[in-house]
Amino acid sequence: MRQMAQNLGRSPSTISREISRNGGGSSYRASWADRRAWDRALRPKRCRLARHAELRWRVAQKLARQWSPKQIAGWLKQQFPADQGMQVSHETIYRSLFIQTRGALKKELMAHLRTARQMRQAKGGTTKNGLGQIVDAISIRERPAEVEDRAVPGHWEGDLLSGANNTHIATLVERHTRFVMLLKIPSKGTATVVAALARHVRKLPSELRRSLTWDRGKEMADHKRFTIATNVQVYFCDPRSPWQRGSNENTNGLLRQYFPKGTDLSQFSQAYLNKIAKRLNQRPRETLGFETPADRIRAVLQ
Repeated sequence: MRQMAQNLGRSPSTISREISRNGGGSSYRASWADRRAWDRALRPKRCRLARHAELRWRVAQKLARQWSPKQIAGWLKQQFPADQGMQVSHETIYRSLFIQTRGALKKELMAHLRTARQMRQAKGGTTKNGLGQIVDAISIRERPAEVEDRAVPGHWEGDLLSGANNTHIATLVERHTRFVMLLKIPSKGTATVVAALARHVRKLPSELRRSLTWDRGKEMADHKRFTIATNVQVYFCDPRSPWQRGSNENTNGLLRQYFPKGTDLSQFSQAYLNKIAKRLNQRPRETLGFETPADRIRAVLQ
């Protein structure tokens, strides 16, 4: 094989694979191997999802539940680690959706993707202006090290998701598990927001009440009252630094699938917000090794 490879200007492994895939050394026939090579080269080929009905059904089922292609691909690897036939890359799922000539997945499933875009775009940062000074605010730089490395549960990030007509939803994300909670609030006044947050946080087990990191929004100006009511210390991000609450910013982006910009958020009940939070918490997350936040927080509370 090495001598043939040298004469043909190819790698020995290439020659070895060619012989192995066409019957082995004792059965290799050049004419038959050549015919098979031309057959394999024919295009177009049916895509993987078009050829595997069960795999296609499972992908379509998860897309209908608003799972992202990457989450589906990771979940399939976990569920079928030894069965390559039941695994597919997230890029294959995207191509099957966007290139309709493939005909593997129905076009209607595209409506369940997180964004309506059919191309990936770079995300530009946004800044908030006109934020007032918060009295006695404790800087994020004073947070304990255990908050930064996400090793200990009970540390939360929070923000307001804004909609039309000055309507808002309070969002909370636990840093260790990425568990999400959504709160209906009638206004963004500090007394209203602090009371709603305190009422909700007091229901949590003590091991999930350690700290809260918020941006510089004036809705948390009364943070001392929140800390007295919950025994949860509030830390504030630096001005115009949303990346310091990365988990919360990411979650707010996911929520725009359900609450697009310009939507009047006052129309949604707390029961509906709980339903959306449950849906997010039951999605596998790449950052959790494709476990779900619900699984992670269940393990914390056991």
